Amino acid sequence: MIETVVVATDGSESVQRAINVAVDLAERFDAEVHALYVIDETDVEGSPDELRDDLRDALERSAEDAFETVRESTDREIYTALREGQPAKEVCEYGRQVDADVIATGTRGRHGEHRFLLGSVAERIVRSSPIPVLTVRQLG
Repeated sequence: MIETVVVATDGSESVQRAINVAVDLAERFDAEVHALYVIDETDVEGSPDELRDDLRDALERSAEDAFETVRESTDREIYTALREGQPAKEVCEYGRQVDADVIATGTRGRHGEHRFLLGSVAERIVRSSPIPVLTVRQLG
């Protein structure tokens, strides 16, 4: 039985299919949907000091846009969480905290395809998550 689905979103177009699949799965099992956006701490820390606050604000706005995209995909209540840290680690930790039954993620993110088949964050999630991970490939 699936009671809680976490969908990791970075606001990219490539994650839309993962959102659709996660929401469909949640609807079939009448499960909760949690949308998680992780601000990559290396993106923020690697920026010049005078730009960090602006960058963090921009990424927080991007998270809200990403959450809105998930909300628009269903009539179900969507629980949202914004974290900052190492994306794969934060996704796995959040999944454990909400006792997720499955974590859904796209295979590519904002930075394009870093690996031959899976994006680097998706690959790390698959390798380290104690929770089943559903990777959803973008078509086309």
